Amino acid sequence: MSMNKTFGSTLIIAGTTIGAGMLALPLASAGLGFTTATLTMFGIWALMVYTALLMLEVHQHADQSATLHTLAKELLGKKGQLVANFAMMFLFYALCSAYIAGGGSQLQDKLANWLGLDVLPQVGTIVFTLLIAAVVSIGTHSVDMVNRVLFTLKVIALIVMLSLLLPHIQGQHLVDMPVEKGLLISALPVVFTSFGFHGSIPSIVRYVGIDMKALRKVMIIGASVPLAIYLLWQIASQGILSQSELIANSSLGNFIAALSQLLHNPMVSNSVSVFADLALATSFLGVSLGLFDFLSDTLKRKNSSTGRIQTALFTFVPPLCFALFYPQGFIMALGYAAIALVILAIFLPVAMVHVQRRQRKDGYQVMGGQPALILAASAGILIITAQFLQMAGVIPAVG
Repeated sequence: MSMNKTFGSTLIIAGTTIGAGMLALPLASAGLGFTTATLTMFGIWALMVYTALLMLEVHQHADQSATLHTLAKELLGKKGQLVANFAMMFLFYALCSAYIAGGGSQLQDKLANWLGLDVLPQVGTIVFTLLIAAVVSIGTHSVDMVNRVLFTLKVIALIVMLSLLLPHIQGQHLVDMPVEKGLLISALPVVFTSFGFHGSIPSIVRYVGIDMKALRKVMIIGASVPLAIYLLWQIASQGILSQSELIANSSLGNFIAALSQLLHNPMVSNSVSVFADLALATSFLGVSLGLFDFLSDTLKRKNSSTGRIQTALFTFVPPLCFALFYPQGFIMALGYAAIALVILAIFLPVAMVHVQRRQRKDGYQVMGGQPALILAASAGILIITAQFLQMAGVIPAVG
């Protein structure tokens, strides 16, 4: 297994994780204070790394090209497979629809502002989808190469953004206590979804091969890069604006405008805009790659030109149609994203490993045994409960 694939796969995991949702983190954790928000992120990061390693434990005894569709049927039966298929398709189609709508709008703006081309919104949406679809349809290697370029540009935009913000932080803002302890529960779903990458794991296994040492490195480093970036972003945003200012500017647009106005520098909003565009593109690449390979396995499409074109149609046409004709439907569905991700990234890995460990004792096992599995499942129940409580209006919605 080449270091080249390990490096590229690590960037795919990191790029999938660091999406445009990162910008909502300061708003979601505004009432928590920096210390509580940081501890929450470390806890969620540890949970997601643990369940990613559980997925590798399952993959080691399966075929290299196996997806969640195959793994769930082998270990959890037909009912488990149905649950896995529903969670995967619901989450990924909702995400792809949102990315297509957002990316198409951003591309249309760039064509108008940079090239002076006055095109219909639908044109930007279709062109953006075709570009991503072409990269994904060629294969994981092409996703790897394009993602490396986009990720590098994203890091440059991030460095510019942080260099503008970090000199202006005030230490007092970072030691503020939580405004309300109940807000911790409200913030859990947003923080949790900011660390989601598990749908791309089967594609990485297929690309890298069953090399447990390399795959463990990919998962741990790939998830740790976003953690480091999120911490720097939290220091910058929460260090400049007080909790009351963050809570007052509860929308993303108002938040970015408040930062630009406070620093008297339009470069802030420009760098944040470029970063958000690139974050959306890399996330869309990772998510659509995971969906593409999942559908290829589910629909039994051959790995030929015809087969890949057919899979691409199933992957991109449904979310494109929703983005064009009924965007509010799948945008609303994103409210349930945390629930689908809990099923995909926590409940299914825990359940599959529990069954597999009873069937065989050989090979790699993630440390922690049964207590760790119970703790992970309990965390998933807590996150789903928090999401339902927000929807019912029992606790405030954040992010």
